[in-house]
Amino acid sequence: MGLILDTSVIVRAERRGKSVAEILAQIRETHGETEVGVSVVTIAELTHGVERSKLEAQRQRSQAFVDDVLATLTVYPVTAEIAQRVGVISGQEAQKGITLPFEDLLIGATALQLGFELATQNVRHFEMIPNLVVKQP
Repeated sequence: MGLILDTSVIVRAERRGKSVAEILAQIRETHGETEVGVSVVTIAELTHGVERSKLEAQRQRSQAFVDDVLATLTVYPVTAEIAQRVGVISGQEAQKGITLPFEDLLIGATALQLGFELATQNVRHFEMIPNLVVKQP
């Protein structure tokens, strides 16, 4: 089994001055040797943050961090199967009156499709996705 890291885990670590290698070391210390990756959606969210940087120095640091994520972690694409899973989950949950953030659905469905667990600081949103195993790092 593997582990998908939600954007919240990566952003929190970056803000605390951690490198991607340090994030991986902490994950492996907590969860053991396991495959670790991110959804391509996380790359979009991280890049959005880079573009919102007000200072050029911050933009460069943030971009270097995103580049390190890309070089170090497996980035899983949104496949047709993942997209269909998102449609099923969102449709079923909408019938119950539950609306889930689309980005979280994409990330969570990626973990489900791969048979992985998901590590997040945002447990509340992800726990609403049926059958997803959610962990706090």
